[in-house]
Amino acid sequence: MTDAPWGPGIATTIGSMPGTDPVEAARTVVGELPDLTPFPELPGRGVGADVLGRTAGLLVDLAVEVVPSGYRVAGRPGRDQQRAVDLLRWDLDAVEQAVAEKGAPRAVKVQAAGPWTLAAGIELPRGHRVLTDHGALRDFTASLTEGLREHIAQVADRTGSRVVVQLDEPVLPAVLAGSLPTPSGYGTVPAVPEPEAQRLLAEVVEPLTAAAGTPVVVHCCASRPPVALLRRAGAGAIALDASGLGDVSGDLADELGEAWEEGTTLFLGLVPSTEPADAALRSLARPAFDLASRLGFAREVLAERSVPTPTCGLAGATPSWARRAISLTTDLAKLFTDEAEQ
Repeated sequence: MTDAPWGPGIATTIGSMPGTDPVEAARTVVGELPDLTPFPELPGRGVGADVLGRTAGLLVDLAVEVVPSGYRVAGRPGRDQQRAVDLLRWDLDAVEQAVAEKGAPRAVKVQAAGPWTLAAGIELPRGHRVLTDHGALRDFTASLTEGLREHIAQVADRTGSRVVVQLDEPVLPAVLAGSLPTPSGYGTVPAVPEPEAQRLLAEVVEPLTAAAGTPVVVHCCASRPPVALLRRAGAGAIALDASGLGDVSGDLADELGEAWEEGTTLFLGLVPSTEPADAALRSLARPAFDLASRLGFAREVLAERSVPTPTCGLAGATPSWARRAISLTTDLAKLFTDEAEQ
């Protein structure tokens, strides 16, 4: 069973929150987003709390360390790896505490770097990116999948909630285009063919869908996300920055239209991640209304097959704007439902 735990009136966030207090962050998201609670991430805490370090803390039988150029494969776990593991454990404790205070969410959404973003962001001992070594790429993919399986089980046990996995793939378009710079900065990594990228992503998406019993969300905030590839890889929902798509036409329009036509949910990033000059609700909703119109759908599709979110993570927001942004996403979900009823 892969029954989706979202529908009309439901909103969520991408994952990251400002500050360094996991208890406060957990209380906020559990209290304000009880239908689809994002497991809070606090990258402001530094090493091990960012998306790569946090995901590395989930890996099974693989270790990384921090070097001047970033994260690098290590021979054995060290203090950098242990810091990531500890931070995640503290976050899990904080979420469990918030659930005990406020009640179990309908579903909890956990986030991690997808296999291509993880393999692009970690270096091998000799300095090349993991994705350039087929053996290392397979090892990291298998380790990530196993680590996320364990994480799903832990979160479900601690919260009593269903779990949704979100894979963050911001680097995937650069991987496909061959525009990812080498660690030295003097060249670029050769492009990965779409069939290969799709196959590897599916190797993670399919077992996680089965483990959680819910569709996997793949998040890519690029201006031209590879929507068709993500759907073919098994993504049950695609999270994107709807405010940054610009003039949706050509292949992208076709891919988005087919996604909605065939029942794929789009997590539409509509609320700015930092405080804007104009936060009027209908102004924020305009990209979603325009997208539905451009693709030839009635506005009912926004209630039935979309979930409003901020445009990206809220780590760079002020605490007050983060709370306001969450409130606005829930207001957008209500607006879409009201528009559908009318």
